[in-house]
Amino acid sequence: MDLALPLWFEIGSLVALSLILLADLLLILKRPHIPSTRESSLWVVFYVTLALIFAALMWIFAGGEYAGQFVAGWLTEYSLSIDNLFVFVLIMTQFAVPRRYQQEVLMVGIIIALVLRGLFILVGATVIEHFSPIFYLFGAFLIWTAIRQAFPGGDHDDDVKQENFVVRLLRRAIDISDHYDGAKLRTIVDGKKMWTPMVIVFAAIGVTDLLFAIDSIPAIFGITQSPFIVFTANIFALMGLRQLYFLLGDLLDRLRYLHYGIAFILAFIGVKLILHAMHVNELPFLNNGEPIEWAPEISTWMSLAVIVLSMAVATIASLWASARDRRVALEAADAARAATRETGTGTDSGAK
Repeated sequence: MDLALPLWFEIGSLVALSLILLADLLLILKRPHIPSTRESSLWVVFYVTLALIFAALMWIFAGGEYAGQFVAGWLTEYSLSIDNLFVFVLIMTQFAVPRRYQQEVLMVGIIIALVLRGLFILVGATVIEHFSPIFYLFGAFLIWTAIRQAFPGGDHDDDVKQENFVVRLLRRAIDISDHYDGAKLRTIVDGKKMWTPMVIVFAAIGVTDLLFAIDSIPAIFGITQSPFIVFTANIFALMGLRQLYFLLGDLLDRLRYLHYGIAFILAFIGVKLILHAMHVNELPFLNNGEPIEWAPEISTWMSLAVIVLSMAVATIASLWASARDRRVALEAADAARAATRETGTGTDSGAK
């Protein structure tokens, strides 16, 4: 069953979302600043509320099944985008981006991500339409990605610190100054025009966005095959990501088990894709090219429940472990101070 939405709704939605993103970008360019916790919280609440309103409109115009697909896809992309923030933090730290200009960097990263994901969605939708066995490849890829996510080996830190090929190529190909000049890409040093380190930051974030798009697009196609839902879910997942970066702040370091939750979601969707591929099988060497009837179809609502539960468990476990570590550290500090006092008292008594 194909998604049937009024054309005015689809066009109106994309126009409205584009205008919101444009207004957000103009606001940054006009008033670069470090957003307060209150400001960031209000923006995040605004974008989440906007996504839920959109889901309600989807329910009205297309039915509960497609509304569920949108919410499940949006939450999946949102969780992957939060994981993306970890790498953004490392990039900002490695290249010492002034905090005042991190908003511009994040917004450029979000725009690059939207463009890349839009291209991947067009390619993915075309491939799926003409080659359904691609679901087998998508499923296997997501399971492999989930294993890599759960047992990263080098972790994100090493990937960023090693600097990707594009960044190394830029360093060799162009003259780059040692210092930033606001958010500018070009500056003048001793009368000579040079690129600022900001161009390297943008390149690093662009490559990072590309890698995350490769992971995220197969994941959401495991939830819905509607290009419109896939694209709008990605837009809503990326909207507010800039404010979420400043809102979470140090909390990102405390979400130590988040990657396990994301890995479980990717593995689950990978299995779902393989089961779906078996259910609509067209491979001649598998079951004589006939659909495998016993392969179950996992419903949208079960997918949504698994996604929400996985992220909730990962977040709660992370915060609990962080609170426990802080409590243990405080107890150890108290014990150390008590021991110091006792030692001092013993010394004074001996002196008398």
